[in-house]
Amino acid sequence: MLRIGLTGGIGSGKSSVSSRLAARGAVVIDSDVLAREVVARGTDGLAEVVAAFGDVLTAEGELDRPAVGRIVFGDEVARRKLEAIIHPRVRARAAEIESAAPGDAVVVHDIPLLVETGQGGNFDLVLVVDVPQEVQVERLTRDRGMTDAEAKARIASQATREQRLAVADLVVENSGSLDELDARIEELWPGLLSRAGHGPATKG
Repeated sequence: MLRIGLTGGIGSGKSSVSSRLAARGAVVIDSDVLAREVVARGTDGLAEVVAAFGDVLTAEGELDRPAVGRIVFGDEVARRKLEAIIHPRVRARAAEIESAAPGDAVVVHDIPLLVETGQGGNFDLVLVVDVPQEVQVERLTRDRGMTDAEAKARIASQATREQRLAVADLVVENSGSLDELDARIEELWPGLLSRAGHGPATKG
């Protein structure tokens, strides 16, 4: 088994990379998806969030994410309290999914805040999706409707590009087209299979 920690800044196209790895047979464990699961309606995670932050539920009894976001954004103590509820549950669920994967699987843990949470050393390889900040800003304003200032604030709230590159074992540069990204993943994939225990790396 090859365990890969995949990360990248907002707007870097990390999900495009993880979907291409999944299409080639990787087991992708998306921490954003798990973070939603562990505080879904009826979970003990949701009960703990409510106990910590009060009535942060929608009329349907789901977590009101924008309301929680307003509470924790810019308040480090509140953010750490929320993370202390969510992160251990996410890691436990990720370990459960990984343990069910085949012994020669390429397992990709898609973790947006891998650098910020100090998890780089937990994996065989750290794969960083990298783009210049101006590309991030362009994508966030074009694709997510953010203002220039909002995009820059979101980028500034994450690890710097230099901090991510400092922990990278592999870098996928993704400021070009999706065809160029496909070619880069195609180039990387045989080596990843080989390291996972699939025998000599062969293209094709």
